[in-house]
Amino acid sequence: MGFTDFLSDAGLTMLNNWTETRSYIVGYGPSQADVQSFKALKGAPDSSKFPYAARWYKHIASHESEFSSLPGDPSKSYTTYGPEASEATLNPAKQPAADKEGEEDDEDVDLFGSDDEEEDAEAEKVKQERLEEYKKKKEGKTKPAAKSIVTLDVKPWDDETDMKDLEKNVKEIEQEGLVWGGSKLVAVGFGIKKLQINLVIEDDKVSLDELQAKIEEDEDHVQSTDVVAMQKL
Repeated sequence: MGFTDFLSDAGLTMLNNWTETRSYIVGYGPSQADVQSFKALKGAPDSSKFPYAARWYKHIASHESEFSSLPGDPSKSYTTYGPEASEATLNPAKQPAADKEGEEDDEDVDLFGSDDEEEDAEAEKVKQERLEEYKKKKEGKTKPAAKSIVTLDVKPWDDETDMKDLEKNVKEIEQEGLVWGGSKLVAVGFGIKKLQINLVIEDDKVSLDELQAKIEEDEDHVQSTDVVAMQKL
């Protein structure tokens, strides 16, 4: 299917929904997919109606000088991207082994006994015992929280930006499921350095897009943020 048009509210709504959980149109870095989608827009989306699309547009605009060198196929139309164009269905065969074992354990529990059992007091007693056994077994299984380790680039406006204040403001962001790690300054050019910082997030509790938006609220110091790497733990 992909994107349709970015002139109508329906098309912009599709883009807004797509960028609600994504920093980029495809993958974890800017590419020609972002360039072609950016160029298809007449201007920045209305942030009051399409906040996520507006945030994405502002972020991609910061890479405008790099458009020609970004990876991807510049001949592809923006309509080749978007819903159903790059989504993949999880292969059930690659389901984590722990989940499969849990399902097999559950299948081993026969809640109601044999169909041939008579519905008498003894059968009811067996049924209740098995229900209690199943309940205890389920309570004993505490599924570990899914976590990811992420490396973020936080870019300042210029070489006069106070990077100590920038880093302090970033690390002052606290929320459940977020743990900040090590950081360093990486030279970009012309005397400008960016902050590269590691963090661990619980996937169900922390949205990277929302976290990046919080960091970018520090408009006095932060120009933009990028996800450099992301790996499941």
